[in-house]
Amino acid sequence: MATQQYQGGCHCGELRFTANLDLSKSIACNCSICSKRGLILTFTPLGEFTQTAGAASNREYLFNKHMIHHQFCPTCGVEAFAFGEMPDGTKMAAVNVRCLDGIDLDAVHPTPFDGASR
Repeated sequence: MATQQYQGGCHCGELRFTANLDLSKSIACNCSICSKRGLILTFTPLGEFTQTAGAASNREYLFNKHMIHHQFCPTCGVEAFAFGEMPDGTKMAAVNVRCLDGIDLDAVHPTPFDGASR
């Protein structure tokens, strides 16, 4: 898969975004938050992500090392994306693939990632 533009958002639509993503680089992390929320994530530089609705509404959750700023909707509770930094310091957005509009999840094959051991 190549990088392409996607739109998505939370369940109720209060938080919406557009992002350029390569779904072939998605991961299924086994850390406590990703496994409990069922997140499938893919990452993009922050400049390739735009929140198009609800930026003033985002609620944030930090845990563990406070490295990833998990954003969730105050109305429906869905985490559609998060913000953080790549290992090289590049600011990035982590997008919940399950929140992309019209996505065929059977066509996405996330790579397992052992976040529980980090």
